[in-house]
Amino acid sequence: MNRRRKLVLAAAVLAALPLASHAAETPRTDYPSRPVRMIVPFAPGGASDTVGRILQPALAEALGQQVVVDNRGGAAGMIGVEVAARATPDGYTFLLGNIGTMAINPNYYLKASVKPQNELIGVTQVVDVPGAFVVHPSLPVKSVKEIVAYLKANPGKLNFGSPAPSSANRLEMEMFLHMTGTKAVQINYKGGAGPAVVGLLGNEVQMMFVTYSSVVGHTKGGRIRMLAVIAPQRIPQTPDVSTMREQGFDMVVGSWQGVYVPKGTPATVVNKLFTATHQTMKHPDVVKRLTDNGISIVTSASPAEFKKFWDAEIRRFAKVIKEANIETE
Repeated sequence: MNRRRKLVLAAAVLAALPLASHAAETPRTDYPSRPVRMIVPFAPGGASDTVGRILQPALAEALGQQVVVDNRGGAAGMIGVEVAARATPDGYTFLLGNIGTMAINPNYYLKASVKPQNELIGVTQVVDVPGAFVVHPSLPVKSVKEIVAYLKANPGKLNFGSPAPSSANRLEMEMFLHMTGTKAVQINYKGGAGPAVVGLLGNEVQMMFVTYSSVVGHTKGGRIRMLAVIAPQRIPQTPDVSTMREQGFDMVVGSWQGVYVPKGTPATVVNKLFTATHQTMKHPDVVKRLTDNGISIVTSASPAEFKKFWDAEIRRFAKVIKEANIETE
């Protein structure tokens, strides 16, 4: 290669460098150009899976690409959270996180390899799922006061189910037992509310706090008895079931869910996913199906506002765990 050709080639390389650098810094504007994966960190059948599958078709329509639900249950939802946190931060993998995985686990599993608040970005809240206090129909109780009396007469003889030691279901029951001075035996189930509800249906456990949407169908069929709902007011789908407050027990703990992406995801992608998610939450079919399941649509004004809410929830459950003297891991 002669000297002139070398100079021309060097000039061409130098001219291309600013363009390459600029291309690397500029986020792609065609997002999404291929299918998007929604990580649901629980097994099929629970509230998170229900919400995810209700959102799936409308979100795909809003994004203009297929949305694939990927159930990654286990370890109180931490497996799914880790999969999402370790994914490429390009918007093609997002997490449907909930109160347990995002606010309770960080306060309970102190040695966990993944710290959600450091490794994920909150995009927006999507729903708030009310809870329910349910029992196996073989129990001779029809109100919260009656189950308290039964527990006091039979200390430690009833089992209660929960998806994990750190789940909202478990903390709600611990709060209730502490409040009423009663005792029961905790039975853990892998995955979300689905497996635990199966345990209740089979009378392996006799009572539990659980997301309303996970059991409303079973209660209408008489396979599970709902003693109360954990919500500010009664739920239209079951108007005869009173709230915990109406029955004299001050408990209102909803199970919120929201969309998260790996830290490092470009702001343009976060904003597009935020817009598409909000569009999804207004879709008539989504509104109807969520409402039919007793699920409230609650969205954040911005990713920054969702972050403030998330931080406040982490602080709230740190206090609950401390006050209930729950041993952390």
